[in-house]
Amino acid sequence: MLMGMSQEKLGEALGLTFQQVQKYEKGTNRIGASRLKQISQVLGVPIGFFFDGAPVGAGEEGGFAESPSTGYVADFLSTSEGVQLNKAFIRIRDQKVRKRIVDLVNALADGEPEEE
Repeated sequence: MLMGMSQEKLGEALGLTFQQVQKYEKGTNRIGASRLKQISQVLGVPIGFFFDGAPVGAGEEGGFAESPSTGYVADFLSTSEGVQLNKAFIRIRDQKVRKRIVDLVNALADGEPEEE
């Protein structure tokens, strides 16, 4: 949705069915490095796009440790506000401006109670 491409069109470009793309998107099936590279090329984004802002648990450095659930990301992206915000954010090319926006959102969120 974020890139304005249907699962069906992405599947066609990758030589897959849209059901396979759904399985990748939902995390049912893992995506290999070569397939991730293919997807990034079709969508016209760098591979790092899929990892920007990926959560890292407290005290974790990343690596091979299991990461916490990221279901909240999919939930957010399925809302109209999530799609609009992400589409606008992607159009911002200046990395410093993007960082300042993230800082602003974090500052605004600090005043809000967290939902569970």
